[in-house]
Amino acid sequence: MATILIIDDQPVNLKMLVGLLKEHDYKLLVAVNGEQALNILAKQQPDIILMDIMMPGMNGFELCCAVKEDKKNADIPIIFLSALTEEGDKIKGFEAGGVDFISKPFYEKEVLLRINTHLTLLRQKRQLQKEKETLAVTLGSIGDGVITTDTEGKVTFLNKVAEGLTGWSNKEAQGVPSTEVFHLINEKTGDTCASPIQRVLQLGKTIGLENHSALISRDGTVRPIADSGAPIRDRESNIIGTVLVFKDVSNERKVEEELLKIRKLESVGVLAGGIAHDFNNILAAILGNIELLGYRVPAHDAKIEKLLASARKGVKRAVKLTYQLLTFSKGGEPIKDTVTLPELVRDSAGFVLQGSKTFCEYQFAEDLWRVDVDSGQISQVIQNIVINADHSMPEGGRVTISCSNVANPAADVLLSIHEGEFVRIDIKDTGIGIPETILDKIFDPYYSTKKQGSGLGLAICHSIISKHEGYLLVHSSPGKGTTFTIYLPAHLGTVRDDQDVRLEMIPAAKTARILVMDDDEMVLEVVQDQLATLGYEPVLVRDGDEAINRYQELRDQGTPVDLVVMDLTIPGGMGGQVAARKLLEIDPQLKIIVASGYSNDPVMANYEQYGFRAAIHKPADVRELSRVISSVLGGG
Repeated sequence: MATILIIDDQPVNLKMLVGLLKEHDYKLLVAVNGEQALNILAKQQPDIILMDIMMPGMNGFELCCAVKEDKKNADIPIIFLSALTEEGDKIKGFEAGGVDFISKPFYEKEVLLRINTHLTLLRQKRQLQKEKETLAVTLGSIGDGVITTDTEGKVTFLNKVAEGLTGWSNKEAQGVPSTEVFHLINEKTGDTCASPIQRVLQLGKTIGLENHSALISRDGTVRPIADSGAPIRDRESNIIGTVLVFKDVSNERKVEEELLKIRKLESVGVLAGGIAHDFNNILAAILGNIELLGYRVPAHDAKIEKLLASARKGVKRAVKLTYQLLTFSKGGEPIKDTVTLPELVRDSAGFVLQGSKTFCEYQFAEDLWRVDVDSGQISQVIQNIVINADHSMPEGGRVTISCSNVANPAADVLLSIHEGEFVRIDIKDTGIGIPETILDKIFDPYYSTKKQGSGLGLAICHSIISKHEGYLLVHSSPGKGTTFTIYLPAHLGTVRDDQDVRLEMIPAAKTARILVMDDDEMVLEVVQDQLATLGYEPVLVRDGDEAINRYQELRDQGTPVDLVVMDLTIPGGMGGQVAARKLLEIDPQLKIIVASGYSNDPVMANYEQYGFRAAIHKPADVRELSRVISSVLGGG
């Protein structure tokens, strides 16, 4: 039910209007002068006002102006009722804010029709306003930037996101050519791109932005963007404007670059793992023969001992390289334990800075969370980054290492896709910095700025952190230093207090028959000589199937095997893990040692869970081989 305010000082007119409108169920408010009318309007707003012009005190024109001065009355239609019929009077009424004139004496039907017309228009206007507000709220809530234009390409609307990306407010942009507000360039060439708004108007269809499009905001900031533009059509499909929806893809590009680095590292890692495995076997043969030679040369020959020591030292350096390659490859899976970072960080950084002019400062959060990591691998990462920092400050400087909890991972685009908490490690130096032109290459395998660098250091660091389900980022400004940031998943649970199981050296009571499985002929030959030197009887096989068959054969002959040493990985054949399970099905008491160059393989870390009695990391020297075998044989 609509409410109508009638303002007239003539009782006859009031009586007639009140009677007429009541019959049609309108709710009525009545005033006989301007003062009364303003008092009523101060308390409530009618849907429409019927107003006389010639009244004592404040006339209709003056009252209309007074009513419209109050913003809450601005949309109320005012219809003048008057005997004044001059054109000038009507113009004056419209200028005051009236919407219609009804001449006295008036006809009832005319009054009803005009009231109904303006009430219909008012409802439509309010509905349109409501839809407009809903649209504005919707567009304002969209996470992408939205710009609309008219058919001339002039801006009619910007949502909040578009305001932030362009640097223009919605009010400032009204009527401004879209090319000024939405300035696009090709990110690669710097050339100005064709206006997507103009292309939409010309083609009359939805278009996507050109590749490598970047938006230059009002303050000169350049942002890579993506998305599309489309025509706005009326009910007759006529184009009445355009809408452009776009978003800043800086974060998405950052994630894509991280994924690309990971894929690149994985592909090279497969190759590196294969090379490292084969190289380890070669080193095992070399190291074994060097040590066997040491047993056969004349005693106290200083020259020969020096040469053998130098050769052994070279092999050990090569072994470290294979460990790096294995960490870089898929075979270098971390063996995690719950670790407290401050001790690990201090030990790692302090070790590599001994004797250096560079000093290290530490900043650890008091309530710093623990992390589930392979302490050896994370130590390698910290040491590598600190060494690089030290090299960037030849005259000495400061390295600041800070560790903190990431309270809100969802706020970071890289961490938001993960559940759980993270710990952040920042390693900051005051060195020369890294040029922007090479910043995105420093994690690439074999890329190095050092004359004697292998280019594997940071690539391995990136690989290690990725395998820990974390992230390694870098920020640098030439002349201002470099900051490496590491994110690692936090451990918030209870730390299990494990006891180390240490095997005592127990000498073998008698000669033992030892079955050795390895796919590499050189390794088998060296191990055969090593075992013979130690007083054992070696039996050599090359894969799991041969090991099972040979074991059963010797058992049936009454000359059983006392111990089995099995290589964990046999390319193209049955490896140690499967073969050990099958052998233990035959003889649950069988003593088996696992051997592998993949020191980071979970089987090597948790060998007892797989039925093994001990683990030997290849390449192993004679003393280590003797200790482990004696321990297992003597341990019952």
